[in-house]
Amino acid sequence: MGRLHDKVSIVTGAARGLGKGIAEKLCKEGATVVIADISEEACRDVVNEFTEKGYEAAYCATNIANQEEVKNLFAYTVREFDTVDILVNNAGINRDVTIHKMTVDQWQQVIDVNLTGTFFCTQEAALLMREKEYGRIISISSASWLGNFGQANYAASKAGVVGLTKTASRELAIKNITCNAICPGFIETDMTRGVPEKVWDIMVSKIPMKRAGSPSDVANMVAFLASDEASYITGEVINVGGGMIL
Repeated sequence: MGRLHDKVSIVTGAARGLGKGIAEKLCKEGATVVIADISEEACRDVVNEFTEKGYEAAYCATNIANQEEVKNLFAYTVREFDTVDILVNNAGINRDVTIHKMTVDQWQQVIDVNLTGTFFCTQEAALLMREKEYGRIISISSASWLGNFGQANYAASKAGVVGLTKTASRELAIKNITCNAICPGFIETDMTRGVPEKVWDIMVSKIPMKRAGSPSDVANMVAFLASDEASYITGEVINVGGGMIL
């Protein structure tokens, strides 16, 4: 029996990459996981894969930048599984371009998904978790929140996630709800595998451990923060990056 037996979790952006790795880890720890992602087909494929492995999983296709769709995600989860114990805010996009070339649309798209979408999900989780005086909210920020060339929109959104997390932790601690952020470093995912080999080598050279991380490195931290073992940890920003941020 895993650490998260009988817990119900929502993981956003869980149809691929880091989100999928997080969702699978929570399933392995015994949680029932609702896969939330913008593509219904991709969500269905992940749930089919997970259920074939014996995991408890369901899906609700959701654009987290749309508040009504987020409300529907939480209503579906409560209707099907009675509650939400764990929320993992993982969904995010990037539209990288230097500031002087960035369009308003490129700025707003990233803010809408990465920051406003995280707020919508956190707000719905807080409403539910306050009533039962229990919950775990874990948001995926990024090492880029400290600033990164060509990522003004992304860095700003991820810095906002840190501020949102710290504020939520202060507001919700009295209700036994923990709120923490994880900042992954250079993680090998579908997105990073597309970078040129030269860029990959430069990125890895900046990491003291001299390797990219894997989704499981981040997923393991998520599972810990979601468990009762981390019941006295809140408001923290935890780097998972092989020493990339020191």
